[in-house]
Amino acid sequence: MSDFVFNFPKQLICKPGSAKELGDICLRTIGKRVLVVTDQGIVNAGLLQPVLDTLKAAGVDALVFDQVLADPAASIVLTATEQAISAGIDGVIGLGGGSSMDVAKLVALLAKGEETLDEIYGVNMVKGQRLPLIQIPTTAGTGSEVTAVSIITVGEGEKKGVVSSQLLPDLALLDAELTLGLPSMVTATTGVDAMVHAIEAYTSASPNHNLISDASAKEALLLLGANIESAVHDGSDLQVRSNMLLGSMLAGQAFANSPVAAVHALAYPLGGIYHLPHGLTNALVLPHVMRFNQSACAEQYAELAPLVFPRLANITDVAERSHAFIEGLDQLNRSLGILPRLRDYDIEESAITVLAQDAMKQTRLLVNNPREVTLADATAIYQAAW
Repeated sequence: MSDFVFNFPKQLICKPGSAKELGDICLRTIGKRVLVVTDQGIVNAGLLQPVLDTLKAAGVDALVFDQVLADPAASIVLTATEQAISAGIDGVIGLGGGSSMDVAKLVALLAKGEETLDEIYGVNMVKGQRLPLIQIPTTAGTGSEVTAVSIITVGEGEKKGVVSSQLLPDLALLDAELTLGLPSMVTATTGVDAMVHAIEAYTSASPNHNLISDASAKEALLLLGANIESAVHDGSDLQVRSNMLLGSMLAGQAFANSPVAAVHALAYPLGGIYHLPHGLTNALVLPHVMRFNQSACAEQYAELAPLVFPRLANITDVAERSHAFIEGLDQLNRSLGILPRLRDYDIEESAITVLAQDAMKQTRLLVNNPREVTLADATAIYQAAW
């Protein structure tokens, strides 16, 4: 067994209704003055006000930054940070999907005033400390509440990451009641996003690939595979929603320590340039990247296959089971209502060259892929997805 490092938040609460206890939790974890980082979707869905009410009831003064957008730009991070510093906050609460939680991570760090954003892009470039941080996911997909990664958009659609253990929160609070109202398509794409995290973590070529991540990835796929269709087609079942949220967290824990690879690398330009939701972009390239990778990790795919599709346990041939897993995931996307082609989202075939060039800039991710990806390979994968 190779040496590895495994990072995780200081505390995890997994309990339906636990957001109602946030006021008292906040007093213990952060203090009496907090910045809540969220987005307009959370506001419009009515999820923010109950959080503010419980904070107020406990005597916590909450400032709200609700301007986070999908694929958040660096300017959003800097604006939120300026508000945090001006208000003299004690700490930060991230409430929402991956974008809100990613912004919250960086605000908690930058509001400390020890580093600038330009200084911390990359892996382990953070040297300073952060303010106390609580993360509360409202989707079952990104796993951002337990990852030491924040992804933002810079320039003309390029995505950059900050990767550091300092970004892990003091507390991740999983309250499945907050996910009951998720629209079916958001449930579908974020759920597939979580499955991608587990699959890529399990097959990652990272030197930090480890048994704990593998175990987390397997358990995540068991939960996600058994519940995603029910969650999409009838999202009112709290147990199903709880299983999805826990599966998403486990997948996040897996890839936070055994990093993702080419699926994410090829998905990022689709989000950065066309502003498609991250989970959707992962779903669009997933089967095509897996077909490309199959020659390098057929055994791992065969091991994962029956966790998502129990019927595939009857297939004994590794190559055949691996192939059936990939085709099953492709069909799952379609059964969840996800249109399968790039052209379905008004992406021109002529854009493939630029997409492939941008994907090749994601060296932080591509180095983890089980099979080397060249520019010609990336172009061919996009062509297959188109």
